[in-house]
Amino acid sequence: MKISISGIRGIFNEDLTIQEISRFSRIFGSYLKDNFDVTNCVIARDTRPSGKLVAEVVTGSLLEQGIDVYDLGMAPTPVLFREARKYTGGLMITASHNPLSWNGLKMLINGRGLFESDLEQLLETKIHEHSQIGHTFKIDPHYMTDILDHFHPPTHPNRDVRVGIDFGGGAACNFANRLLNSYQVKYLGINDTMGLSSRGPDPTSDPLVDLCNLVKINNLNFGFAFDIDGDRLVVVNSEGVQLNPDLTLLFCVANVIRNNGFKKFTISLDTSLAIEKYIKDHGGQIYFSKVGESNVLRRMLETHSESGGEGSSGGFIMPSFTSCRDGLLASVIISSLNQDLIKECLSISSKFRQIRTKHPINPKTDNKVLFEKILSALKSHSIEIIYTDGLKFIIDDNSWILVRISNTEHVLRISLESSAEKVDSLFKTFYDKIVEVYEKIQ
Repeated sequence: MKISISGIRGIFNEDLTIQEISRFSRIFGSYLKDNFDVTNCVIARDTRPSGKLVAEVVTGSLLEQGIDVYDLGMAPTPVLFREARKYTGGLMITASHNPLSWNGLKMLINGRGLFESDLEQLLETKIHEHSQIGHTFKIDPHYMTDILDHFHPPTHPNRDVRVGIDFGGGAACNFANRLLNSYQVKYLGINDTMGLSSRGPDPTSDPLVDLCNLVKINNLNFGFAFDIDGDRLVVVNSEGVQLNPDLTLLFCVANVIRNNGFKKFTISLDTSLAIEKYIKDHGGQIYFSKVGESNVLRRMLETHSESGGEGSSGGFIMPSFTSCRDGLLASVIISSLNQDLIKECLSISSKFRQIRTKHPINPKTDNKVLFEKILSALKSHSIEIIYTDGLKFIIDDNSWILVRISNTEHVLRISLESSAEKVDSLFKTFYDKIVEVYEKIQ
């Protein structure tokens, strides 16, 4: 089981047992009672097979703690985050991009995810003795009307825009399609039945063959692939080619610079240099955060950033609307892009190529020793080292490698970016050194 600001995650009925789900739900209920005068919690779940049972356990455990529960049923994570602004607590039942055998609990307070200090306090919370039973309510989300109020459909819409949507059998079903209909964007959909999909839950690591073919055969402008809980978005271009997830963020950033006049942005350390360079070239300020949506948001609030996100996860965040990666919002923004802006983004992005992979590690590994050894092995190859999150080695002006422990899996995440000509050789050199270091300490 993995416990981090990204939530509590594990393989259902193995390390994430019913007992652990109940325990953490009760801890969260007690935490809410300890820190807020009004105690209520809105919940939702994605389409994982275990979701319904987990939701029942969560609901019962919160009710036992005297928490009133407002249930959205099956809904995307951004929808839950938006709705959670009206409640003390929120709880999304999801393991995001992890395999379907996993599930988890993503906890919110006042419409945002937990920061590291919140998580520390939560884990120290003592479960209250039962005092009274809360009440449960089935509710409908207001996300659709909220987004239309914030981002008005154009008076003269571009009726020529046609997109393909790969719902991935996830929680975006019945949301993304209705949303694009509201903006008069025509679409063709695949994997649009909840719980049924021809691909895995994470579009950033799937070749998206069916969506690429759908776009190419039907001459569509874009293809959009959502992950199972709807916070990630990967884009396929008009030629049926899957774009790297950083382009999702770059498209959105370019749009809000041009149309909203945004100047301040926060991005995670593993995000492409293309986004950093684009923002600076257009007179914007950029700040960096540790990887993880809550880390990005916390840094956004500290710097008063207007938007940003995580390029590696295809995650765009606009905190004035939702305090999380919002694939639904990103799909609306990208659907409105004009060709000049698309070409500009593709041009700057083409100068870089990313390789992102992961290497399994023993949960009992001494991470301090591991990173000391990695630092010793790689420091002579870099011109600068950033210690904010794991180790980020700046190799040259256009090349870097980030090595960090995953927030969501028992793996070492290794991300590298450079020019197309250098990226493969650099990656082989550094990856081999890192694996050699790890294997020597086992």
